[in-house]
Amino acid sequence: MNPYRFTPGDAPVLMSIPHVGTAIPSEIEARMTDRALQRPDTDWHLDRLYDFAHELGIPILQAIWSRYVVDLNRPADDAALYPGQAGTGLFPETDFSGTSLYREGRGLVEAEKIDRLETFWLPYHQRLERELASLHKKFGVAILFDCHSIVSTVPRLFDGTLADFNLGTAAGNSCDAELRLQLAEALGEDQRYRLVVDGRFKGGFITRRYGAPDNRIHAFQMELSMATYCEQRAPWCYLPEKAIKVRPSLRRMLETALLWTGNHGR
Repeated sequence: MNPYRFTPGDAPVLMSIPHVGTAIPSEIEARMTDRALQRPDTDWHLDRLYDFAHELGIPILQAIWSRYVVDLNRPADDAALYPGQAGTGLFPETDFSGTSLYREGRGLVEAEKIDRLETFWLPYHQRLERELASLHKKFGVAILFDCHSIVSTVPRLFDGTLADFNLGTAAGNSCDAELRLQLAEALGEDQRYRLVVDGRFKGGFITRRYGAPDNRIHAFQMELSMATYCEQRAPWCYLPEKAIKVRPSLRRMLETALLWTGNHGR
């Protein structure tokens, strides 16, 4: 099985969905707990929620393998994204609640790490880098949208209830300030939803690594609360009656990004 699925497009915005994958190799599954096999930390249904991206001509790179195999949004050296705060690493051994993913005595073996990195992590990043370079060459500018979602309450990771829209630009370092403002304005139009910009989720490794505004490559992350579109417990059902309400804001965000590139390309 490929380490990713790529859908081509003709727009200067690339969409990355690194945590939507659910596949886990059978030899790893056999060692995992029943809870882990429910894949609770998956960014469920984002490919369905954002299916309008195809209409907009946006190329999409999405993971096939679960973040429990290797986390594509963590650096290869596994350096902490948020030093001093709880989190999960490149090779997760616990879920967001801190519960072990593996049965007792059957945890991650050190020798597995290099293979997982080379087999699953590296190909995704090689393709991401190649597509961004292609867009930049063609249009003179490129935007990377790193697409995420999370349940609205995770006491181990953040206090209280998460905002609906969590726009991250690495504290303004991964994209142009004007683009950041326009994205926030687009998301803020529907006042039913609460927006936070560069709060608890400022963007993970992908946003920080590939955003290079001085080189006309801009990156932003959206950490969307799952409360806006799906059930927040197994079996994580997609809720069309909720999704139809939030999709216009998400589409407006991407249309804003496309319009911005049209004004700042060659």
